[in-house]
Amino acid sequence: MAHSSTIHESLTAVFQVRRFPANIAAGPSPADAGNEVIGRCPPGQRTELAVLLWERALDPQKGTWSLPGGRLRDDEDLDTSARRQLAEKVDVRELAHLEQLSVFSAPDRVPAPRRIASAYLGLVPLTADPQLPDDTAWHPLSALPRMSFDHGTVVDHARTRLAAKLSYTNIAFALAPADFTMSTLREIYCAALGYDVDTTNLQRVLSRRKVITPTGKTRAPGRAGGRPAAVYRYTDSGLRVTDEFAALRPPS
Repeated sequence: MAHSSTIHESLTAVFQVRRFPANIAAGPSPADAGNEVIGRCPPGQRTELAVLLWERALDPQKGTWSLPGGRLRDDEDLDTSARRQLAEKVDVRELAHLEQLSVFSAPDRVPAPRRIASAYLGLVPLTADPQLPDDTAWHPLSALPRMSFDHGTVVDHARTRLAAKLSYTNIAFALAPADFTMSTLREIYCAALGYDVDTTNLQRVLSRRKVITPTGKTRAPGRAGGRPAAVYRYTDSGLRVTDEFAALRPPS
């Protein structure tokens, strides 16, 4: 099929660790107030990695869910475009990390005119709570709605990239609050990786690599009692490689 013009767009898979009702069967609607920023997860809820999506109101593919993004302007580069689209369209301004993911250029990925998409991975800390438009919502990755075009493939690529970088970089700094206990950090890793992580092993590995630093503070125990939990923070607030040969693997 011949194309008289080609549009270049940016798309961003924005991830945040959130909690959802344990019995959720599909992505939440914008009116669903059951999803919220993670604290101590209460009974009947579960912690998951979520992606930000907006519902298409017009054809093509009306009623499907899309990643935020749009056309690249003549006077901006791709990084600027991605950040502008997030700020203008879904009011996400508290990105802790943004990186280019891949280019999606199949001739038939969307109806004509042809669009080439530069996809990004964006991470939002769990303490952020952007005010979303009515047509936009966080969806758990385990229960995605019907996705627009190839946007589901973009989400899969972004999840794979994040899981890989959790092994050999400090990228979880972009999902964590400024200060945290190891139990909170474990929840973040479990949600992002999709499998259970041992708290003691996680603390030992991250401390050995000097990824996290104790603050000297403690947090009061919960209702179950026990010793006060030590509070940590990430040593760096930017991405760095911590062990280029490391690989986190699910328990056997």
